[in-house]
Amino acid sequence: MASITQLKRSSPEAEGIPSSAVLDFIRAIEQHTHPLDAVQGFMLLRHGNVAAEGWWTPYGPQSPHSLYSLSKSFTSTGIGLAVAEGLLTVDDPVLKFFPDDSPANPSENLKAMRVRHLLSMNTGHKEDTSRHVFGGEDDNWPRTFLSLPVEYQPGTWFVYNTAATYMLSAIITRLTGEPLLDYLRTRLFDPLGIENPTWETDPRGINIGGSGLHIKTEDIARFGQMYLQKGSWHGRRILPEAWVAEATSAHSDNSNTQANPDWTVGYGYQFWRCRHDGYRGDGAFGQYCIVMPEQDAVLAIIGGVRNMQAVLDKVWEHLLPTMQPEALPTDPQAYGGLYNKLEVLSLPLPKGQPSSPKAEQWWGKTYKLESNDLKMESVAIKFGDERGTLIVSDERGEHPMQVGYATWLKGTTDMRGHGDEPVAACGAWTAEDTYEVRICYYEGVFCPVFRFHYTSGELQLEVEPNASWGSTTVTTITGRVFG
Repeated sequence: MASITQLKRSSPEAEGIPSSAVLDFIRAIEQHTHPLDAVQGFMLLRHGNVAAEGWWTPYGPQSPHSLYSLSKSFTSTGIGLAVAEGLLTVDDPVLKFFPDDSPANPSENLKAMRVRHLLSMNTGHKEDTSRHVFGGEDDNWPRTFLSLPVEYQPGTWFVYNTAATYMLSAIITRLTGEPLLDYLRTRLFDPLGIENPTWETDPRGINIGGSGLHIKTEDIARFGQMYLQKGSWHGRRILPEAWVAEATSAHSDNSNTQANPDWTVGYGYQFWRCRHDGYRGDGAFGQYCIVMPEQDAVLAIIGGVRNMQAVLDKVWEHLLPTMQPEALPTDPQAYGGLYNKLEVLSLPLPKGQPSSPKAEQWWGKTYKLESNDLKMESVAIKFGDERGTLIVSDERGEHPMQVGYATWLKGTTDMRGHGDEPVAACGAWTAEDTYEVRICYYEGVFCPVFRFHYTSGELQLEVEPNASWGSTTVTTITGRVFG
């Protein structure tokens, strides 16, 4: 007997969506402004059933994924649950929860800051406080947040502020004595069938709140479906219906921020309002939980893209207008075309040959690299027709990685300094003297390309990120044979 948390698989036509529309959407999102942009997976729900789903290899349905700011919507849910349990109200002053961390003489604006202002991103701060809170020397992050100037009256100025969401997580911990992750486990994650969620913490064990949650694509879809069902899940009340309505309504005018149309429709309690009367949680580089109440649909997406508006534009263009109120006649030809496409989804592999007539002269040679921002000290490659080994060294030691040809070869690496994490790599000779490797950290968004341009005694290494918190320009590093 299937678990009540199991989502039922269906077909697009059975849920009133043409398979051809889903295929058009997939083709559209594969056409990016930059070749390294990539949607990495999606799941489309209609009437509570999975109408279509797909992942671009090496991504897959069983891998958790970093949500970045989509985590915020889960933190808001934690506050909604705490409100329902009578632990607090959204009109409680923020200072009430941190008597030992408050300034000696708090400003009037700080005293006026309420929980609802943290939720709706209008705390009164002129700018995002996150770099001060997360990057400061004090490991007491609530104290740092409360020490910062509050330039405007709370409620009058929208500014996206991840540290404000962190404070919501800190409030849950102050009230319950447990991290937000543990608080949500029995109240949200377990009932929805979300297994083994993880959430990054601050130095004192408080979940980051505004980022850092890691769950699977289907878990995002379940969360969105619960919201679409106004807080219920298989007959069980998870959230009060009134809270769902309040959290997903606009509480902040965010037209002061940017030109992208889906970021200026209004902001709720850690949810963005969308065009077409929808709402969403979203996270950096293309993590989305899009809820479309009028269409009775949910779309979960994971990605590593630079232009998040472009993805939403393609949802509105290819999917939303095609959703019909009743089931459509079966269309074996269109469904077959979609099925065949879903079966072969993959991130672009390096295009080239498995070997080079010149490879032997560079096989296994170590190249010492000039000083660089990526902190790499040397590189070496042991080439092979079907698999090779890339070895990157830094101050922490050597970091070997297996590289496939014409296929993603999976393994683990600690190259980024985050401990052993899953990775997949593929390489090819794009010219007789140029070897290209694409590395994909497939539980997150980052899939950079390394291009090795060899001469007799020198290497020009180009490193190009698909996405970055900073510049996405190519870094070129010179290396010379060592020893």
